[in-house]
Amino acid sequence: MNNSHVSPGSFTGTSPVWLKEPDDVNDLMPHLWSQTAEKRDGDLYVGGLSIPELVANVNTPAFILDEDDFRSRARAFKEAFAPADVYYAGKSFLCTEVARWIDQEGLCLDVCSDGELTVALRAGFDPERIGYHGNNKTAMELRRAIIAGVGRIIVDSFDEIERIGAITAETGTPARVMIRVTAGVEAHTHEFIATAHEDQKFGFSISSGDAFGAARRILEHPGIDLRGLHSHIGSQIFDTAGFEVAARRVLALHAKIAHELGHVMPETDLGGGFGIAYTSQDDPKPPVELAAGMREIVTQECRGLGIEEPHLSIEPGRAIVGPSMCTVYTVGTVKQVALDGGHTRTYVSVDGGMSDNIRTALYDADYSATLASRTSDAAPVVARIVGKHCESGDIVVKDEFLPSDIRPGDLVAVPATGAYGRSMASNYNHALRPPVVAVKDGVARTLVRRETVEDLLTTDLG
Repeated sequence: MNNSHVSPGSFTGTSPVWLKEPDDVNDLMPHLWSQTAEKRDGDLYVGGLSIPELVANVNTPAFILDEDDFRSRARAFKEAFAPADVYYAGKSFLCTEVARWIDQEGLCLDVCSDGELTVALRAGFDPERIGYHGNNKTAMELRRAIIAGVGRIIVDSFDEIERIGAITAETGTPARVMIRVTAGVEAHTHEFIATAHEDQKFGFSISSGDAFGAARRILEHPGIDLRGLHSHIGSQIFDTAGFEVAARRVLALHAKIAHELGHVMPETDLGGGFGIAYTSQDDPKPPVELAAGMREIVTQECRGLGIEEPHLSIEPGRAIVGPSMCTVYTVGTVKQVALDGGHTRTYVSVDGGMSDNIRTALYDADYSATLASRTSDAAPVVARIVGKHCESGDIVVKDEFLPSDIRPGDLVAVPATGAYGRSMASNYNHALRPPVVAVKDGVARTLVRRETVEDLLTTDLG
């Protein structure tokens, strides 16, 4: 049944226990949104701009990036972790202008493909402050990175060590590297498990001895400068417990390499994965608390091992760009679907979906949402926001309270979509990937334009 008005009684009884009915369905939950986001007479404003007025010009769906919020979060990490180096994880979202913002705020940049490196160099980013990840870097990619003067390459396999060694010998250009290690720790959200989580494609196992063997192999190549060890334990992490176990194992290997191979590495990278608030159930710690916890962990472990503390670096991505961006959609259809037990589920279909946010389908991720274009006096109803793609799993927001008079033509906005939204967007069903529009002080700038049909046809040689 296709409805323009949903009855207030359509609560399904199947929504998650953490989802609480709001006192006012028009209000924002501030900790889910960028710092300048607010409601005025029902309209969502970001960066001093009315989102309904903005999307009237750029259309929907659209990613709206709050520049002040992005810069503020970048600075917060840099200041909290100083003198450690903060590498922004470009895989979360990267474009030329964002690379410039990162540069201007004094952060380093982590890339994991030749394309991301190209964007960074196009932005004028100092290659000395770029780190290069990846489990299958080709000889061509490595050659380009080494010749460009990339500050560190995160080595991920014995094959890669030999490729780098051959390139440095041939070109006479040295390469600085870190070894990606698996510490047997997997951390997600509020839990971590310190067991054998080494069945993965990334890195060298510490427990098997491969990581130590990689260090030995690297030191056999005079053109490779072994700078340190790199560990990444997971994502959407809200405390430092997992880092404690990982740091203990990584620093023990650090000490072993110094003692048995006679090579003192000056650096250690404990990765990223710091969590953000996607819904009311999430409660991430601020950078200053994360920094204090991680600094204490490293200090204690080094003291216990009797070694000098290496220079620390971390790699936040989601924690910087995630809350700084929201996605705005236009509602196309609203329907109620009968369920067992006399319940109904309210489906709100929008003009985007899994082509601009694959995380719900891929990771069963949770998101929030708000009506962005008017005030409603209607009672709240639990709704499911879905996309327009030909997949039953094309869900944007699994459960959220929206006004029961939600109707076609309304705008809904989903917060915290800056990380792995546009960067993982696709052309599924030949969808056109949305633009990224930066807002600041009442001014909007398109950083990444919307794709056109001509863009799709450019590579279609039929």
